[in-house]
Amino acid sequence: MMQWKIKSLAMGAAFLLIGCNSSDNDLPVPPEKPVSLSVKVVHAVSDAPDVAVSRTNGVVIQNLAFGAVAEPLVASPGDFTLAVDAKLPGGELARVIPATTLALADATDYVVFATGKAADGSIEPLVVNFPQTAVSSGNVRLRVVHAAASAPTVDVHLTAPADTLSAGTVAATLEFSDATGDVTVPAGDYRVRITPAGNLTTVVFDSGTVALASGSDLTVAALDSRFAGPSPVSLLALVQGGNTSLELLDTGSVSAVRVVHDVSDAPAVDILVNDAEAINALAFPDFTGYAELAPDTYNVKVAADADNSVVVIDADLELESGAYYTVHAVGSLTEESIEPLVVMDHPRRIATAAQIRVIHGSSLAGPVDVYLTANSDISAATAALSNVPFKADSGYVQVPAGDYFVTVTPTGSKTAAIGPVAVTLDANSIYTAVARDGEGLTTDLGLILMDDFAN
Repeated sequence: MMQWKIKSLAMGAAFLLIGCNSSDNDLPVPPEKPVSLSVKVVHAVSDAPDVAVSRTNGVVIQNLAFGAVAEPLVASPGDFTLAVDAKLPGGELARVIPATTLALADATDYVVFATGKAADGSIEPLVVNFPQTAVSSGNVRLRVVHAAASAPTVDVHLTAPADTLSAGTVAATLEFSDATGDVTVPAGDYRVRITPAGNLTTVVFDSGTVALASGSDLTVAALDSRFAGPSPVSLLALVQGGNTSLELLDTGSVSAVRVVHDVSDAPAVDILVNDAEAINALAFPDFTGYAELAPDTYNVKVAADADNSVVVIDADLELESGAYYTVHAVGSLTEESIEPLVVMDHPRRIATAAQIRVIHGSSLAGPVDVYLTANSDISAATAALSNVPFKADSGYVQVPAGDYFVTVTPTGSKTAAIGPVAVTLDANSIYTAVARDGEGLTTDLGLILMDDFAN
């Protein structure tokens, strides 16, 4: 039996804390305090691409992704100027936050959030600051920031884990771009819940139990969520000192999974999850929508629709909270080479570009080059993706909106194996093309078009 262990890319900087009623939500012990003031930059614009941050002496942060926190910039008291540029397709830059000068005070730390929406040009800086003084023993100092541009005015409730909500549990009422001052509370176990302002019954975010360690100094920001599940927000917690940050997901976060039948010589199949039928009669080259599952480890079997005792895939799939997955059945029944190909999806849309991804699911094609061109003639074109092997995932490539032709060739050849296929790509959209074998392994190779291609 195979074991699939898929680790969420959201763990990148330090940790991924999943909001649940568990002591696993302990925040790290606070580091020693820094000896000079510093500036951290946070990318909080959910529909924007990566950004570059510049000072008067040039670019100081090359690629900052949404939800990420840059390494602290060490500075001296006095004027401090920075600007933010969005990174567009082709390496072009678009200034989204003009040169902004901050007056920095001694022994103070600053966090600059890039907030707003790229779609309406409302990106602007939101700055919070706090002193580099020790937090008194047995206490925690924190501040809360509303950096989720899609969310309305909210009440933030900070309670003991088992407490019910009331008017008295509201720690702060925040509009978008509001921030609290410093708040000091005793160290211990807490629960953060967010509701629309004045509404005690509709909880849009629930952290579950979070342990706050004595001496911690935290900046907690609500961001537009990019995770699977019903909550419109997630929380990003920044720990003063160093570059420790972590994300807290809503307790209702789920794992989103879809399945692709990419075995051209296999009949329709049923998908069994923990031996119960989840999908009936999925035929080549069809695919399902996302199904939401509780984060857990599941046994997944792919069996012939006509006879479930004929199992071609039997594997355990570990699903993480908030993650999106596509499970491709690839290979050949005739060659007895059917296997699972599991890829992680990141369906966050970007207002400034179309995003296209190519997955090589053709067992016959060998390594391929992929062309994305303005016309069907690729004779003088350079491949957008080169030497892509079977089962490879190109990742999301940002391109300007427009009309294109997609052509797939054997690596090093200009002879089309697939296409040219005419496509129209829109900004704020995601497109996935899966290279597939021909029906029964005998007809021409083709593409399975997913996401906004299918819409």
